[in-house]
Amino acid sequence: MAKKSVSRVKNVVRDLCPPLAWRGLQRVKAGLRPAIERVQGGHPSAQDLDVYWDDEMAALLESWGEGNVWNEIQLLLHESHGRVLDIACGTGKTMEVLSRFPRLDITGCDISDLLISKARERGIPASKLSVADATKLEYPDGAFEYSYSIGSFEHFTDAGLDSVIAESARVTSRAAFHMVPVSRSNKDEGWMKTYQSFFNNSVEWWMAKYGHAFPRVVALDSAWNDSLSVGKWFACYKEAER
Repeated sequence: MAKKSVSRVKNVVRDLCPPLAWRGLQRVKAGLRPAIERVQGGHPSAQDLDVYWDDEMAALLESWGEGNVWNEIQLLLHESHGRVLDIACGTGKTMEVLSRFPRLDITGCDISDLLISKARERGIPASKLSVADATKLEYPDGAFEYSYSIGSFEHFTDAGLDSVIAESARVTSRAAFHMVPVSRSNKDEGWMKTYQSFFNNSVEWWMAKYGHAFPRVVALDSAWNDSLSVGKWFACYKEAER
């Protein structure tokens, strides 16, 4: 009976992990914590960063967007041309996916030198990659026509999120596309933790966040989902609708 209970708990935890997390969680065999931890008041004190220097997490980044977000970012950008910034580019897999569109000149940045080294190993030129804190980008105003992020902004603290959205708006001249999970309940469930901490809030909460920096924001469905969340793209435009 005890064995079956442990197995059930393991299956629940696996089902509840946000993208990228399950294989990393498998390493944590001892002292299994509850499947979900919620921070009282729903506000984080710090962002989990150690995971971005984990080789197993880097390996997960090579496949987690198959069949959903990697198809979707191609649809969003396939008719665009110009300079594009991949914010929190990880191992550069999304940049590789988009390399089929020669009119896009893509640059990537990430806080992890490990992940940036993986991007270089896949053949992305070092001149197109940088180690950077996304809340304090060193690019000039309007340096890119477009920017995007995928499954990243939900992991920032409240203050960090405001900063990274503002920075995305500052360095982008036309539009930014940001995919994040929103709560299945469409309620503000706050800051929670499975293997990695993240916000699991409503579409309206995210719309307000992006609306502080962009005059027009449109929420679009993503095919990505898990037991806690469904994916949403927030298409953020620098000009209001005419």
